[in-house]
Amino acid sequence: EKGVKTTAIISSGFGEIGNVELEREVLDIARKYGIRILGPNIIGVVYTPSKLNASFGPRDVVKGNIAFLSQSGALGIALMGWTITEEIGLSAVVSLGNKIDIDDADLLEFFYEDENTRVITIYMEGLRDGRKFMKVAAKVTKKKPVIVLKSGRSERGAKAAASHTGSLAGADRIFDAAFKQSGVLRAITFEDMFDWARALATQPPVKMNEAVIITNGGGAGVMATDAAEEYGVNLLEPSPKLTETFRKYMPEFGSPKNPVDLTGQANAESYYGAVKAAFESEEVGAIIVLYCRTAVLDPMDMAKAVMDAVKDAKEEGYVKPIVVNLLGGEDTIKASKELNRKGIPSYPIPERAVKTLGAMIKWSKWAGYLK
Repeated sequence: EKGVKTTAIISSGFGEIGNVELEREVLDIARKYGIRILGPNIIGVVYTPSKLNASFGPRDVVKGNIAFLSQSGALGIALMGWTITEEIGLSAVVSLGNKIDIDDADLLEFFYEDENTRVITIYMEGLRDGRKFMKVAAKVTKKKPVIVLKSGRSERGAKAAASHTGSLAGADRIFDAAFKQSGVLRAITFEDMFDWARALATQPPVKMNEAVIITNGGGAGVMATDAAEEYGVNLLEPSPKLTETFRKYMPEFGSPKNPVDLTGQANAESYYGAVKAAFESEEVGAIIVLYCRTAVLDPMDMAKAVMDAVKDAKEEGYVKPIVVNLLGGEDTIKASKELNRKGIPSYPIPERAVKTLGAMIKWSKWAGYLK
């Protein structure tokens, strides 16, 4: 009667406890007056470009270009806090709850057009209209990556989802197939979801699945090689010319093959030279940089060498996706955070960096960047 166009219903006590009649009554009133409903059973909405925080979650959400949609309110609040600690920038946080009206597909349509959002992440327990979601997602994912963490994978998990938000979780293999057919990246953990989102939000698409590993530790290189095979990352066979270029940045007992082992004697100049050479080479499509803490090279100096190489390469017109792993103690964590602040995705173990690149390759292929 007052002309309100949209309302967010925070209250619970609807379909999640079997009170479907109340949901229908609310929806009938909304449709009568042309109102769109978000919820019920939600924590609210955050949109950082407008400095809007209409939620009862944390106030100091880090501004960025990743949208986070969550069917669970409590998880939404917890992960808002976690992204602040991890310095992961968000464009929006939207709590979906029972989804009696506005659903995942509606929000995908919105963020598809939103110039402040580059990646869309979703915590999902179930869908009311799977066909609608698939149709919209297939369009959106050609332009922007969509990462979904779909819970209720087990039989008991599906029952828990039904009692939590009234969702029909359905057979998990059906969701798996639907996501693959619509270009959605499926994450199994929140760690995966935000690892991938951080990289996809900052890095260019992969245009050639030919990656090079640059490391100062042979063991880390072997672990990354195993992970590359597991996650669909092809490791290039460097040409004699590229091999000779890499050899300039290592002692005689180093290995200029792939992984490129700079050895434990590697200093900042070694990393800068090898990374810059990888950017300049037409053979290399993506770069994986690994670092094991040594007495020879301080982690912050290593991070600065990588940042300088990325910056100088970009100024010369060389732009490629890069992921980094710094393995060590407290000082490596600080250096890793500095890389992330500069838009270079950095992770604490080699496998996470490689798995992230694998997700980037999957999306790049779907979106048509990688043939």
